[in-house]
Amino acid sequence: MTTRDQQGNREMADRFDEMATLLERQGADRFRVNAYRRGAETLRTLDESALAILERDGLEGLIALPAIGESLARAIQTLARAGRLPQLARLRGETDPEALLRTVPGIGPKLAERLHEELHVDDLEDLELAAHDGRLARVGGFGPKRLETIRATLAQRLGRVRASPERHTSPPVPELLDVDREYRDKAEKGELPTIAPRRMNPSGEAWLPILHTERRGRSYTALYSNTPLAHRLGRTHDWVVIYPEYGASPRPYTVVTERRGPLAGRRVVRGREDETPAS
Repeated sequence: MTTRDQQGNREMADRFDEMATLLERQGADRFRVNAYRRGAETLRTLDESALAILERDGLEGLIALPAIGESLARAIQTLARAGRLPQLARLRGETDPEALLRTVPGIGPKLAERLHEELHVDDLEDLELAAHDGRLARVGGFGPKRLETIRATLAQRLGRVRASPERHTSPPVPELLDVDREYRDKAEKGELPTIAPRRMNPSGEAWLPILHTERRGRSYTALYSNTPLAHRLGRTHDWVVIYPEYGASPRPYTVVTERRGPLAGRRVVRGREDETPAS
């Protein structure tokens, strides 16, 4: 293995170690914390580049490594494609999805805000998913030529060899609503650690509660929405953004209090209102 390969493995291991440290500080389940630590140790002791294994054998080759399950394998894949780990950015309080979307040619500030707020696009992987599953085509201004340009740009940026994105299983709405309930209850009681988000926070105050929780072996992170729209509408303590962290879905889900129609006053998952359980 070359020195460059060793450095690449060490850099990924360092990211995993930082994930473990931040998760531990923020009260995450100890099994999840230890999973990142064990994964970091595996990366440091590999005799081969993790990226070479991914290129040759795909996710299955990474999953077969000691202490590397599906979630960590997907994290390695994300690092290889995008050079960043969205989960780590969330733990650091650095999440700024609109700034990331603006790095794609043809997407300016207003369009980036629409994509994030209306389609719940949070990162480049979900933008690519939206470009292929029809969501982007329904946004004004996205004709066939522009869509094709964005798909080609994302394919290059993410290092994809496939023509279409992976399909993922969406978490059940009742489970998302239960995570939302736990988050809001604990946040109101002051039982959650807080982080200092980098945006919309000029004073650098650690005001944003963060929750790491588990449901049937699935991991979630939840935070209040810290977007410009949430601040403008005064919804920063109503809108809750839930991130599945177990590799089943690349997109976050926003839970809000419905303000009109038959579900008025109920908590609903945006975009999946028709799946709201009967009261």
